[in-house]
Amino acid sequence: MRQKKSDDPDMTLADLMTRWPETIAVFNARRMLCVGCLVSPFHSVVDACEEYDLDEDAFMAELREILDS
Repeated sequence: MRQKKSDDPDMTLADLMTRWPETIAVFNARRMLCVGCLVSPFHSVVDACEEYDLDEDAFMAELREILDS
């Protein structure tokens, strides 16, 4: 089975935050309610950015910065 990467557009928010809990800080800093949300097992970063009207590239860059540190 293929190992998912943190920038996989199909990865759910729940998977992302479970595998890399340090990413929770990015969601909290932007006051996003994704942490603990009942739909996080179904939504991706793309969905969240769309919902919160965020620039997807900028948000992904923030996540990568946290993961690279």
